[in-house]
Amino acid sequence: MASTYNTFNLHTTAEKFYIEACDDGAGDVLAIDRVSTEVTLAVRKDIPPSAVTRPMCGIMGTIRLVAGMYLIVITKKKKVGDLLGHAIWKATDFDIVSYKKTVLHLTDTQMQDNKAFLSMINSVLNTDGFFFATDYDLTHTLQRLANTSPEFQEMTLLERVREISFLSSSCCINGKIFDWNIISRRSCFRAGVRYYIRGIDSEGHAANFVETEQIVQYNGAKASFVQTRGSIPFYWSQRPNLKYKPKPQISKSVNHLDGFQRHFDSQIITYGKQVILNLVNQKGSEKPLEQAFAKMVDSLGNGMIKYVAFDFHKECSRMRWHRLQILVDMVAEIQNEFGYFLVDSDGTVQLQQDGTFRSNCMDCLDRTNVIQSLLARRSLQSQLERIGVLHVGQRIEEQADFEKIYKNAWADNANACAKQYAGTGALKTDFTRTGKRTQWGLLMDGWNSMIRYYKNNFSDGFRQDSIDLFLGNYAVEEADMNTPLHEPKDWKFLTLPIIMVVAFSMCIICLLMAGDTWTETLAYVLFWGSASVVTAGVILFNGRDFVDAPKLVQKEKMD
Repeated sequence: MASTYNTFNLHTTAEKFYIEACDDGAGDVLAIDRVSTEVTLAVRKDIPPSAVTRPMCGIMGTIRLVAGMYLIVITKKKKVGDLLGHAIWKATDFDIVSYKKTVLHLTDTQMQDNKAFLSMINSVLNTDGFFFATDYDLTHTLQRLANTSPEFQEMTLLERVREISFLSSSCCINGKIFDWNIISRRSCFRAGVRYYIRGIDSEGHAANFVETEQIVQYNGAKASFVQTRGSIPFYWSQRPNLKYKPKPQISKSVNHLDGFQRHFDSQIITYGKQVILNLVNQKGSEKPLEQAFAKMVDSLGNGMIKYVAFDFHKECSRMRWHRLQILVDMVAEIQNEFGYFLVDSDGTVQLQQDGTFRSNCMDCLDRTNVIQSLLARRSLQSQLERIGVLHVGQRIEEQADFEKIYKNAWADNANACAKQYAGTGALKTDFTRTGKRTQWGLLMDGWNSMIRYYKNNFSDGFRQDSIDLFLGNYAVEEADMNTPLHEPKDWKFLTLPIIMVVAFSMCIICLLMAGDTWTETLAYVLFWGSASVVTAGVILFNGRDFVDAPKLVQKEKMD
């Protein structure tokens, strides 16, 4: 495997960037030609004395925008923990450095477009959740790394990377200190924001697909338990339209089973047997999704897949959160059968995990995280007993200090996943943190729901464009004269909100400044009130014309 380094200097000249490894004994230098973009290896003596030098922590990559190529570098990092003796870092600050020395070759419109694209890249970089390790593959589970081919081990970390969130704690039970970690790996396929990216694509990649691994290490022994979450894996949409909860639409014009099978074929190859935990409502607008999911699993007829429907909201209504134990008990025997991955202190593999629970709700965030934390605790109970941390008969729930760490870490994991997909922290984290639902938690959920409503309707189009640009789903042509950023707004978008605001304002003014008679006042109030209500109704009826929709990638057409 290629050498890895921790500290670097970026030397900039008019012609080249020189990236110098600064670790003890290092002599490697990477030279990037700012005109041809050619990348070559150099040595320290090749760096001109006139170069402007600054420290950096790593390279995120390069991207082409209207002004040309840009180099994205990590300028600050923070250590967040250790995993199996390897330091884990969080990238906290970035810089986007232009290959071009000037943007004077651009028109005013091109300069505005380039500025907009840079704003999108910065938006993604400012989203919390870029973690990395320089000498360990953080992107794959312990079991997968143990079973890989020698060719895979020789690949660079860059060739196997995925987006990650990481939580690490050093814990103590019975005077025994052990390391406990949660790693959530978000797929870069079908990535995006809550309402604009749902279901699957033609390759079977599910929206908001996240692999979460819980790792515990004690006295050289290592244990791992893996779960997955992902959008309901067929073709459906739920586009924002100004309504609080847009109605989900299942496509009527595509073959769902083909993509559905691709999804689960991939899951079985990667994880083994699959138990689907579908937590959506079994009534109302979510009911058709649950029914279609169950029908497709039945049509597939694959003995490796088991489907379990659990109406989370119905079962836990009126604060009956203890009823979640019904689901845990329902799948306990299967969880025992799946087991977990275990390596003893000698490095010998003792156990393999033979299957995973694939959980989903509508967003695969709030309900899903609650259930995953309960299943993970049950697995951890067995792991800690097996490696000698817990005595026989001891329960994790009785270890107050660790229980607090455990609950807070899973709530933080929920928030990390939710901020990337929904734009706010997760809901229901009061239960995850405390084991019970609280009035304050309900109030905070209401607040986060209002923020989600605003973002889903008025800023998520920009966020979706930012993600598509960052991942290369949309490629910018240098000096492009015709980007999709200038899509003209429909007249309704410009006119109706003004009419509604004016009509509502006049209604208030008429109430405050009464006319000569009450009938005159009432007439004015009714007129302007009716005008504002009718205009609001027209806006809601044409809701999709008023939301912030993505511009860069062709929108999906759903029946």
